[in-house]
Amino acid sequence: MGYRILETDDIPAYLRERGHWDDPADPRVREVSDGNMNRVFLATSADGTRSLAVKQALPWVRVAGPSWPMNPDRADAEARAYEQVAKVAPDKIPAVHGYDPENYALVMEDMSDLEVLRTLLNEGAPYGPHTSARIGEFVAQFSFATSDFGMASADRKALIAASVSPELCKITEDVVLSEPYIEHEHNHWHEGLDDLAARFRADTGLRTEVADLRHTFMTSAQALLHGDLHTGSIMVGEREGAPVVRVFDPEFSFVGPIGYDLGLYWANALVSQERARALGTLSDHDDQLRLSWEAFETEFRRLWPTRVDPFFDDAYLDRFLRRVWTESLGYAGTEIIRRIIGFAHLTDLTTLPDPVPASRRALLLGRELIVRRAQLTTPEHVRALL
Repeated sequence: MGYRILETDDIPAYLRERGHWDDPADPRVREVSDGNMNRVFLATSADGTRSLAVKQALPWVRVAGPSWPMNPDRADAEARAYEQVAKVAPDKIPAVHGYDPENYALVMEDMSDLEVLRTLLNEGAPYGPHTSARIGEFVAQFSFATSDFGMASADRKALIAASVSPELCKITEDVVLSEPYIEHEHNHWHEGLDDLAARFRADTGLRTEVADLRHTFMTSAQALLHGDLHTGSIMVGEREGAPVVRVFDPEFSFVGPIGYDLGLYWANALVSQERARALGTLSDHDDQLRLSWEAFETEFRRLWPTRVDPFFDDAYLDRFLRRVWTESLGYAGTEIIRRIIGFAHLTDLTTLPDPVPASRRALLLGRELIVRRAQLTTPEHVRALL
């Protein structure tokens, strides 16, 4: 039949055709699309005991329509990432029941009983003791398994070839790692930040450091990444009295530097901290970078004895982890800056009564993380900056 854009009324028949719905009665379906890129439907049985999510990639950016075309094969990258994570960390992603490559559609676990982490943080909730540690473990498990440490060389080369995503990587290279530092039509900011935006564009030292991070992003094929690991791509809650953390939306997945995933999470945690500081609701915010890094490092070291190539010795592991730490700080800085004076901003700051003071603090912090990343060797050094 070829690719077709699914509508709400199509979902019951579509699920039956794909073998995902065998109940006598059709499910009730509602569209719950929220992000910029895709459409999402929830299909629920009449008695509420069974529910599935259907996510389809459109041939354009959903919020812009056909005027902003976008290849829907980004769904292939998402499905591939879920497949890899399911081998090593199935408890940290939604259950995937099937992928339809013809229609770029995933049938997945319904997670509507959970909450988006960013939403909870913006409402003043704490992270709790498990969230950041689970994210650190997730990055370690996913990246180790898809690196040259966890995967045979031939399999790694095949994964790299299959995971090339020039269109989505170009978005990151431009929107995150170059546009905020030049005059560009995508950039916008609160009028109270004019001086900092101009200062950053004129800062040749900052630009050189960002260029270094940009080139690493373009050339360092360390592991398969989530590629967009922010607090809006994480759902949390409880099931049967146990904490649940689920990472979703890995459609920007590609093979790149591990520090990029960690850096995105750290940037969002640090911006959330500035929001809480502005509102007087600080709780456990300043511990999240440390918790996620310690969990990442602990899990990566735990997996190290299983590496497929023992030529990489323990001394090299120490060097490798230092590099990941340093690059993570740099990418955290670039993510903070682009979320304030670049194209896509964060509700953490934009919904504040006065976004300017917290935004200024975050921008200055972002710059320091980039230009001083080699000197900031521990989480305590980052905390001191704050």
